[in-house]
Amino acid sequence: MIAVIGDIHGCYHTLVELYNKIIKKYPDLKVYSVGDLIDRGNNSCDVMEFVIEKKIEFTPGNHEYMFYNFFKEPSSVFARSWVFNGSEATLESYEDNEEKVFSHIDVIKKAPFYINTQDCFISHAGISKEYEHFLPKDFRTNLSALHELIYNDYRSDRGVLWCRDEPLNIGKLQIIGHTKHQEIILDEDNNAVYIDTGAYVGNKLSAIIVEKEQIIDVIDVKTHLNDII
Repeated sequence: MIAVIGDIHGCYHTLVELYNKIIKKYPDLKVYSVGDLIDRGNNSCDVMEFVIEKKIEFTPGNHEYMFYNFFKEPSSVFARSWVFNGSEATLESYEDNEEKVFSHIDVIKKAPFYINTQDCFISHAGISKEYEHFLPKDFRTNLSALHELIYNDYRSDRGVLWCRDEPLNIGKLQIIGHTKHQEIILDEDNNAVYIDTGAYVGNKLSAIIVEKEQIIDVIDVKTHLNDII
C-alpha cells in the first residue's frame, strides 16, 4: 500500500498539511508524487527541501525539466519554455537559497521518468495511447518493454512529461498528474486515474492511497492562500 500525491506546484504549506494528514492516518506509509513539484506557487524551494527531507519519491514533471534545462541547457526548447510557465515564482523562492539550486537540480536529474510499484504505475503525464503502435502485442505481460520508448521520447508532445493524449491501458493502474481537474478523475476504460486537482489555482492538493491497483482512500486539503497569494 502506498500514497501518491498530485501536482504540488510550489504549494509548500499545503503539501505539509497533506503529508501530515496522510501519515497520521497511515503511519510509516511510503509516499510518492507524480511531479510538477515546482513553479506557479510561491514556495518551490521549500517544496523541494521537504520532498528530499521526507524521502518522497517522485517522477519529474515538465516543470522540473524546464527548471533543469534553464540552468544546464539554456539554449534548449525546455529552457526557453520555462520563461512562460511559472519560472518567476520559482526563481523568487530561491533568492535567499541560491546554494540549493544545483543540489535540487541533481535530485531532479536522478528521478526516474516512471515508477512501477507492486500497487500501480506512476508517471507525470501518463503513457500515450499512441505508444501502442510501437509496442509488442504482449507488452502488458512485461512492462519493461515501455522503458526504452519512455526514455527515448520524453521530449516529445506525447512523452511522459507532456502527454495530453488518451492514456494507454497498460494492464495496470496508472497514476497520472499534469492535466488538472477539480476532482480526482478515474478513467475506467483505460485503467488510469488523474490526481492533479489544481493546487496552484486555489482548489486543493490531493493524494490517493492505493493497494494492489485498488484506490482505497482519497485524502486532500484546500490550498493555503499563502502558497498562491
